[in-house]
Amino acid sequence: MTNTPDPRWQQVADVLVGYSTAVQPRERVMIAMVEIESFPLAQAVYQACVKVAAFPQIQFLSEKLRHSLLKHGDAEQARWLPEIEAYGMEWADVYFGLRGASDAGLMSDISPSALAANQAAQGAISTMRWEKTRWCLARLPNEAMARSSGIDLAELEDMFFAACLMDYEAAAAAWRATANRLVGSRTVRIVAGDQTDLEFSVAGRKWLVFDGRINLPDGEIYTAPVNSSLNGRIHFDWPGLFGGVAMHDIRLEWRDGALIQASARNNEDYLRRVLDTDAGASRLGEFAFGLNPHINQFCRDFLYDEKIGGTIHLALGRAYPECGGENQSRIHWDLVKDLRTEGAVYVDGAPVMQGGKLLI
Repeated sequence: MTNTPDPRWQQVADVLVGYSTAVQPRERVMIAMVEIESFPLAQAVYQACVKVAAFPQIQFLSEKLRHSLLKHGDAEQARWLPEIEAYGMEWADVYFGLRGASDAGLMSDISPSALAANQAAQGAISTMRWEKTRWCLARLPNEAMARSSGIDLAELEDMFFAACLMDYEAAAAAWRATANRLVGSRTVRIVAGDQTDLEFSVAGRKWLVFDGRINLPDGEIYTAPVNSSLNGRIHFDWPGLFGGVAMHDIRLEWRDGALIQASARNNEDYLRRVLDTDAGASRLGEFAFGLNPHINQFCRDFLYDEKIGGTIHLALGRAYPECGGENQSRIHWDLVKDLRTEGAVYVDGAPVMQGGKLLI
């Protein structure tokens, strides 16, 4: 890090505090600073909160610390619910998760059972955040992400800042107009090659937009599938990452809402443990179109990749109740599929995405 922070960090902080969460005077604000590289944004967000007369508090987290817990701790420690983090969700009116990436493979020496148990505990914390705070998560570009994605750090930073500092109010108006054209639809079908043909109902569900209020960068049109209607299979060309573990060539198949097949080229045991987290983990909580025009490269980080224009994603686990979704789970795991070179999405039998382009 240099002694003079990039001024764009303060611009992002102003978006987070002024637009994303609209922090008010005397509100209590928890700022979770994840990895040391997130300090410039944590400092900028802290300053922006002070300027609006709020009460900010900084918390430091790191995947390296979590690795120590899982490497040297026992089973009880792995499934332990961190009390201070849980209390923070009770205390805070507003929560910011400023998440720096960690090195790929950091958790490769941790047993699937310990990692799955700890992910469930973290999922419980995440559920408290959803239920009790007004929140926004940001994934920050750093050297670990640059190494993992194979993208130069300066290029990653430029992409991040462009995607965060776009005119979200103008974009949101256009995205909502598109989402409104999907209102009242009944079925969604995803087709791509001979390994993906998945259909489900969205009858009675709402189509909403993510427009920088809970994620930065952002840009999605999303809804919640009717799980009992799930039929078919899907193959994810891009790896799914969960808890720092990458699973390649994930294939999932449902019949009348029940998951009947799940496989991956690597870490399949961990995949199955994640799907067994609870009764809702093997069902879908979300279907969405990625919309952000400034994110165009696969970064191996779902908070970026799910926003890429021309992609779709499905989330296993917890549904968004504002869509009418009912699935309950301690996890919400987004899996991204690129449709820019092959595949289409049909709504009520009519194509709405083809060649990565929205047709409505």
